[in-house]
Amino acid sequence: MTALENAAPAPAPTRAGAGARPPTLYAQLAEEVQAAGLMRRRVGWYVTTTAVVLAVTVGAWVAFVVLGDSWWTLAVAAVLAVTSAQFGFLGHDAAHRQVFASGTANAWAARVVAGACAGLSMGWWTSKHNRHHSGPNQVDRDPDIATGVLVFDPADAPNRTHPAARWFLDRQGWAFFPLLLLEGVQLHVAGVRDLLTRRDVPHRRLELGIIVARLVGFLVAVAVVLPPGKAAAFVAVQLGLFGLLMGGAFAPNHKGMPIVPAGTRIDFLSRQVLMSRNIDGGRVTDVAMGGLNYQIEHHLFPSMPRPALRQAQPIVRRFCDEHGVRYTQTSLVGSYGIVVRYLNRVGLGERDPFTCPLVQQRRA
Repeated sequence: MTALENAAPAPAPTRAGAGARPPTLYAQLAEEVQAAGLMRRRVGWYVTTTAVVLAVTVGAWVAFVVLGDSWWTLAVAAVLAVTSAQFGFLGHDAAHRQVFASGTANAWAARVVAGACAGLSMGWWTSKHNRHHSGPNQVDRDPDIATGVLVFDPADAPNRTHPAARWFLDRQGWAFFPLLLLEGVQLHVAGVRDLLTRRDVPHRRLELGIIVARLVGFLVAVAVVLPPGKAAAFVAVQLGLFGLLMGGAFAPNHKGMPIVPAGTRIDFLSRQVLMSRNIDGGRVTDVAMGGLNYQIEHHLFPSMPRPALRQAQPIVRRFCDEHGVRYTQTSLVGSYGIVVRYLNRVGLGERDPFTCPLVQQRRA
């Protein structure tokens, strides 16, 4: 599968009739969202946005060549990091089938935009992201909370027994955002490695060729224009800021929200709302986070076009309030504080922080 079409049930509710089962809460909400026209494709918006980001990218490369051997090129590196992140968000939207009605068109848009413009593999991303959407923050289902350098699941904390690993674990919250500076490198490496080792990715060789050509072309262009020292600084700034922007957009949405034990069965609406967090902000936040600040709406309706998420937010929040489903929204800075505190609490030995509300009810 090259698109996230199976990440969530399609919003196709049916009215209850004689002998029919009453519609679920999600079906009722989906019907209201569809009636508001919020699932309608916004191809014009995506074409315009892509054209603007592409124009800024071309302008940045022209400025890079004009500036030549100058430390001012580091400002260009920052601009290219921003546009690369925006291309990554656009690829994410296409992979979720938000852009076109055709799944094939969306898959190719995701593959080309993300690969050629951001150096990201949609084949790797969709496989990982599908699992996240199907079970956000659930142990053994969501790869985003799998233990690695950082420990997100409190049950895994006792396994870190080496004194150095234990010392780091107790302070891992403070290391989270510095580590995001390496996320750009990780995204490139993970995508290329996945395409080299997996055989089930559609158009694997073509996608690999696109990504390698983009990454190598970037490095060659920098090496031709800049001397080694400035070239290394340019690459470091671009990759570091790119990783910070991408990770900083995804991290606030689920980190520190309830951890769901393996095997727990939860209805779709509760699963997506209770484990997700929205971020306050205006249009600037919408752009900086690629619409992911409306994480609850995005998880409920993954194929909803990005510009419609802002309109869906008051509908979803009102619906959740009416039916007693906790809806979480906070500021961007506040969400980062939650992430840091949560990771440090995991490391400091609180073995059951932020347990799923539904699990708490069952225990009671």
